[in-house]
Amino acid sequence: MKLSAVSFTEHGSRLNRTLMDMLSRQGIDCRGYAVPKYAKTYDLLELQEPLRDWTGRMFEEADAILFLSAAGIAVRSIAPFVEDKTKDPAVVVMDERGVFAVSLLSGHLGGANKLAGMLANLTGAIPVITTATDVNGRFAVDLFAKKNGLYITDMACAKQISADVLDEKKIGFCSDFPVVGEIPQELEPWEEHAVFEGSGGICVTLDENKRPYKSTLVLIPRIVSVGIGCKKGIPAERIREKVLDSLQKCGVSLHALECVASIDRKAQEPGILEFAKSLGLPFVTFSSEELRRVPGDFEASAFVESVAGVDNVCGRSAVLASQNGRLILKKTAGDGVTVALAARDWSVDFA
Repeated sequence: MKLSAVSFTEHGSRLNRTLMDMLSRQGIDCRGYAVPKYAKTYDLLELQEPLRDWTGRMFEEADAILFLSAAGIAVRSIAPFVEDKTKDPAVVVMDERGVFAVSLLSGHLGGANKLAGMLANLTGAIPVITTATDVNGRFAVDLFAKKNGLYITDMACAKQISADVLDEKKIGFCSDFPVVGEIPQELEPWEEHAVFEGSGGICVTLDENKRPYKSTLVLIPRIVSVGIGCKKGIPAERIREKVLDSLQKCGVSLHALECVASIDRKAQEPGILEFAKSLGLPFVTFSSEELRRVPGDFEASAFVESVAGVDNVCGRSAVLASQNGRLILKKTAGDGVTVALAARDWSVDFA
């Protein structure tokens, strides 16, 4: 997490310095800013631009923003930049004496509730959390998705699920994956041939088109690695086309991808690099020796082995990148590109 804090008074700047020291020891990448009058005294960065400009910049650069000030200052500062709960950073406000830690924006998905709780634990402040599911002690689908690394396919449907939970309506739940921990009482697990009397439900799956309920919120785990081999100079658009074709063949959403993989001789291949960058995915590569050691049944190619030193690049690299997971699509080839997909072992966690 990248956190930026800002203070305007002497008491606030002293607290700012203390919090920066505490949070950095928690492994958080944090930067404290203060007005010039107090920055040097407390070894903080100088706030040299208008607060509105600083806030706008932090909305782009930081995962969390901490205002050591009155709530009104924070509200007026963030107002022009608030966009969407899936994009906005966490915003927390603490008064200059550290009495309250208020989760102001992006409580669940952004992590402001968690940050407010952390600050409270570190300083003894009173955490102020106002999200309805937390206040009522109910299941929160957005927090569940964040904890499990799940992509939310429909935010409007997610909001309706949350409303139904608060209205004490039963929510269906089904998963293509094993479940760890006790399923919350608000959720009714899927049973084959059973009649579900509610209308809405949650489905954890790789298939974005799966709809077991009248109104289904599909949550997609990011657990699939795509292995790619290609001829030199293949453009990114062709690679993307072949990957999308492969995903469609096995009913896997594009949002399930967590990394792109290949052999190290392709580490600087422009088309693969551009494709990975376009999706915001890491691109990992392995040596031919590492790939040869991967266990499994792979479609071998004598030509590929003569050139790359291993009989299969895409399948082996996909499996290795997925921590020796399950190959869900063996090598498919066409137009100078080979693609394979592998999913790492994963479980839904309610613990």
